[in-house]
Amino acid sequence: MSTMENNRLLRTFAELKASGAKALMPFLTAGYPNIDATGALLKDFEARGVRICEVGFPFSDPIADGPTIQASYTKALGAGVTVGDILDMAAAYRAGGGEMALAAMVSYSIVFRQGTEAFLDKLAAAGFDACIIPDLPLDEAAAAESLAAAAGLCNVMLIAPTTPPERRVEIAKRCRGFTYFVSVTGITGERVSLPPETIAAVAELRKHTDTPVCVGFGISNAETVKTVCEVADGAIVGSAIIHRITDAMDLPTDQMAAKVGDFVSELLEPIL
Repeated sequence: MSTMENNRLLRTFAELKASGAKALMPFLTAGYPNIDATGALLKDFEARGVRICEVGFPFSDPIADGPTIQASYTKALGAGVTVGDILDMAAAYRAGGGEMALAAMVSYSIVFRQGTEAFLDKLAAAGFDACIIPDLPLDEAAAAESLAAAAGLCNVMLIAPTTPPERRVEIAKRCRGFTYFVSVTGITGERVSLPPETIAAVAELRKHTDTPVCVGFGISNAETVKTVCEVADGAIVGSAIIHRITDAMDLPTDQMAAKVGDFVSELLEPIL
């Protein structure tokens, strides 16, 4: 993919906006419980109507991930999953006709080790549409932004609840595809509800940017998806999905994917 014109993420958000719809973005740890299961889950999610999926590249020292996602990273790494395995899995998903937009969540240490330009080119060639580097500060992001755009990838950045309002707007203006708004201070994990100040902050941010704003961290059920999507353009669900994978991981792969997919269908229901 050499130009942004072919970017599935941009196209998806344009289509959602035109129809007044919102996005559910499930998160998967690549290689958990194994790489074939990740591919099966992508196919199942797409068949249920998911348009975008976030794929986490396991890393030994995750930045803000809670115990559920940390454990999945540890197990995937312990099983030997590599960056090459993840790229091959994504390429196989595309070769099999998969059209869901894919956003890679990856630590800068992985990117740096491979070489930023080389890594982003590999991501795009494998069929990814966006790159989220959570530990790359805004002040150091310019080079990665231009290299991502040259590869045909959206550069997605995070906004924390502690980020000052004027800096939130600055970050949103630098994002392509969507802006990742972290709903709570702290680490990822399932929560019953989100702070009302988060909802207010997202509503305020959307007045200052045309870039879609998606909210992640703490979204664990259909009710919180509905609440978030009343003000945001999408909801990102991670720990709750990894939790369901863990509960079903002893089942055959197709049954596991179907069981987790049933939960994803519940999350989709309020925004379809």
